[in-house]
Amino acid sequence: MTIDDDQRAIARRINPAYARGKLVHVITARQQPEAEMIQGMLLEAGIPSTVKRSAGFDVPDMLAAGPRDVQVPYSGADAARRILNEADMLQLAAAEPVVRAKPLLIGLVAAVVVVALVVLLAQAL
Repeated sequence: MTIDDDQRAIARRINPAYARGKLVHVITARQQPEAEMIQGMLLEAGIPSTVKRSAGFDVPDMLAAGPRDVQVPYSGADAARRILNEADMLQLAAAEPVVRAKPLLIGLVAAVVVVALVVLLAQAL
């Protein structure tokens, strides 16, 4: 199979009713392989999708690592969310731990203060 044949096979699976409108975000995958799995699930239902690197993670050196945004046309967004909800993908994405910047910053400042105190005490001796 050539690339053109692959593209034609994918195009035949797309339901035209789900292919209208601007792209909307439906889920964020943790890395590229997960995003491709989600794309496959959506394509099985006839919903076309696009994957792009999430904002702030557009580093080509990371290769397949880093979060990916999965987007679908507006007409297929509700169906895509329903499919992802049935597969418990939306709950998994929502349950991801969120790193809070404030506690992290407080811990970092405390570590710097402790190191500074140790250095000062070492110089005084």
